[in-house]
Amino acid sequence: MKRRNFIAAASAAALSASAWAQDAYPSRPVRLIVPFPPGGPTDIMGRTAAKAMGERLGQQFVVENKAGAGGNIGTDAVAKAAPDGYTIGLAAISSLAIAPHLYGKLPFNVGKDLAPIALVGTTPCAIMANPQAPFSDLKGLIAYAKANPGKLSYATSGIGTSNHLATELLQSVAGIQLTHVPYKGSSQIVPDLISGTVLMSMESSLATTLQHVRGGKLRAIAVTSAKRSSALPDVPTVAESGYPGFEVETWFGLVAPAATPAAVVARLRDAWAEGAKGADAQAAFDNISANLRATTPAEFGAFIQAEDKRWGELIRKLGIKAD
Repeated sequence: MKRRNFIAAASAAALSASAWAQDAYPSRPVRLIVPFPPGGPTDIMGRTAAKAMGERLGQQFVVENKAGAGGNIGTDAVAKAAPDGYTIGLAAISSLAIAPHLYGKLPFNVGKDLAPIALVGTTPCAIMANPQAPFSDLKGLIAYAKANPGKLSYATSGIGTSNHLATELLQSVAGIQLTHVPYKGSSQIVPDLISGTVLMSMESSLATTLQHVRGGKLRAIAVTSAKRSSALPDVPTVAESGYPGFEVETWFGLVAPAATPAAVVARLRDAWAEGAKGADAQAAFDNISANLRATTPAEFGAFIQAEDKRWGELIRKLGIKAD
């Protein structure tokens, strides 16, 4: 009896200590891993979230850029971190819904190793063309591609990226054949697109091309989101251009190691939800032509599962492999 009472008391004390630790969270700086280089749109989203959550939780959130492998290196670092709420990350569609179907083996399992906190932001892809291309809208692009199968090349920032898969989806629904030219990033694509080395690109970051569209060096053909982009209000969506239901957005969300206490995850989510209402956060997202989001963990988890199913089916259908 005494032994049972001791075990019960010890268990109660442990639970009480755990609850106290969660109530005191965060009691020291939190590391937020951004799996892409500094200065880009993803980095800006991460730093905006870090600032907003830090202000509301009264603790410093330190951004650490851990780039490589399309975001997989940084995401793996989050998956393998201690599940105490002091290491979280900003992960992207590439690691959470695409990479699991592209690679024969990943160092992390999205469903088992990561806990969703909140969807943070989305950006539409935009079909960009050289102004001298023999088409000025999506209808003309499709007609040209059908008349010249395989001759129209398109640039993306790599095999298996969201802009690559968005173009593959467009080819599938429109019944056209394009030639893929993978680059290492938009910084290399834009000069070639402006010079005419390639005539078309599916860009996943309007922030890198918007100035060239406004300056007449590039032509925006269509955006892939369900609604028109506020950054390009005169540019129609793919859905408006003859393909109802077509919708692709690059997305980013906060994640934690899988065993992170639910109370800590909830506190992080609530801090971001409050921060997302602030003028500073909205302005930061507007500056990179991104849509600000703030879902619950459950909503983000369901969203990841739906996106995983969608892109997994397309990748298997097309037989795309990255290794």
